Amino acid sequence: MSTVNEIENLGLSDIKNVYHNLSYRELFVHEIKNDEGEMTTKHDTINVDTGKFTGRSPDDKFFVRQDPSKKYIAWGDTNRAIHKDFFNELFEEAKKQLSGKDIYIQDAYCGASKNSQRKIRVVTEVAWQAHFVKNMFIRPDKEDLIDFEPDFTLYNACKFKDKRWAEHGLRKGGDGVFVIFNIEENIAIIGGTWYGGEIKKGIFSMMNYWLPLEGKLGMHCSANIGKENDDVALFFGLSGTGKTTLSTDSKRRLIGDDEHGWDDDGVFNFEGGCYAKCIDLREKAEPEIYHAIRKNALLENVTVDWEGNVDFAESASRTPNTRVSYPIEHIDGFQESMSGGHPKNIIFLTADAYGVLPPVAKLTPEQAMYYFLSGYTAKVAGTELGIKEPQPNFSACFGEPFLPLHPTVYAKLLGEKIEKHNVNVYLVNTGWSGGAYGVGKRMSINATRSCINAIFNGTITEDGFENFDIFNLAIPKKVAGVPSKVLDSRNTWTDTKAYDKARIKLAKMFIKNFKKYTENSSDFDHSAAGPHY
Repeated sequence: MSTVNEIENLGLSDIKNVYHNLSYRELFVHEIKNDEGEMTTKHDTINVDTGKFTGRSPDDKFFVRQDPSKKYIAWGDTNRAIHKDFFNELFEEAKKQLSGKDIYIQDAYCGASKNSQRKIRVVTEVAWQAHFVKNMFIRPDKEDLIDFEPDFTLYNACKFKDKRWAEHGLRKGGDGVFVIFNIEENIAIIGGTWYGGEIKKGIFSMMNYWLPLEGKLGMHCSANIGKENDDVALFFGLSGTGKTTLSTDSKRRLIGDDEHGWDDDGVFNFEGGCYAKCIDLREKAEPEIYHAIRKNALLENVTVDWEGNVDFAESASRTPNTRVSYPIEHIDGFQESMSGGHPKNIIFLTADAYGVLPPVAKLTPEQAMYYFLSGYTAKVAGTELGIKEPQPNFSACFGEPFLPLHPTVYAKLLGEKIEKHNVNVYLVNTGWSGGAYGVGKRMSINATRSCINAIFNGTITEDGFENFDIFNLAIPKKVAGVPSKVLDSRNTWTDTKAYDKARIKLAKMFIKNFKKYTENSSDFDHSAAGPHY
């Protein structure tokens, strides 16, 4: 339980009970008592429904515009500004929502590096959200909790929707949802959305504000490590490209599956858990993730039958973004320190639904900066309403929605670190081959793993490389486990003229997207490293 002073500091009143840093068992009891979810029998965990919002609401994220942070933030559609007075009004409404209730407080660390971590506190009236925080962040020892003073506090008032949204400058059609950060006061508030990922990505966004100002890099990537401590690999990629799946490898130790930092000591996980997609999850294809769904894990929005069995395929009818959060120790052989040295290899994952890009290519340092800033993948039909054919999705640094600063700040930091530590960088396409989505087939996990294994064991360089036209990428002549024909994606198409047309079309998309980094500044012009035709 919390002390009287702690409750007063939160600004809440008439609280019934405060449940502070409950154990997993205690949280489970509260979830059942509060009727917050349904029990699954096979996996011995609970499944919760996040309501209307089964994913993040990036258009409803705001930062209070004030000194000194306003001179650092890249204002625009990604980082919207809100007046401090409006924040104060909504903060009071959030505290009213949380007052007079049973309250759950969860304390945790963000960042496995002692030199870079932050102490966070999340306040909510929903037990499963406290459970989510316990899963997703680093769990302090009991001794560390005695004098725990948070660096940042997040109030999750998910049951409150702002009916005065227009007056407060919120988004029309946003349903009264808001996620607002007050950097100077080290506070964030959430209203109107139950989705757990808002908590996770909210803290991630703050780490991406703090660390670069200290010369450290925040990264939307997974990481693992081989048998040798200097064999660290980073996997950058947008949702659905395979970050979690490919970094979870029985032959290597998992550092983390989604969010990391890179400081003078090396790479470190921000989190203490994993947040994996469950759509069409199969034990045979992804055994590590499948078996991580057990006691203490938390399922979101999956389909459970009357006997308590989960149908991961059927769950897509609810949302393609079904999820599970679980402590990282649910993965056998994980890296206990959740950190490693400086990376040896960096892999950019892209799911190219146009079937143009090769399955693997080695990048020069200049190309690494180009493709990092481009952050390309493609959306396909069914992932979002209205999408009927592949659409390009360029997200700077493979995580633009979570970048408070200008993308070039992160790109410059990455480039400096790649050069200093002599890191190899590869582009790996986990998307389509033999044609675009609807004609070709998705790259098999086995083929992609063969490419990645060749990177790790160094055999990818043994037979040399050849040039991939238009994009000027270096593609290997041989990769064990992958037919040579597949390595040049043009050879997989029966209609090569159609392929050539598709390749030029995709090249034009890259060039058009990259203009926003070169039109107003020549300080970071890496356009020569991109495709030309």
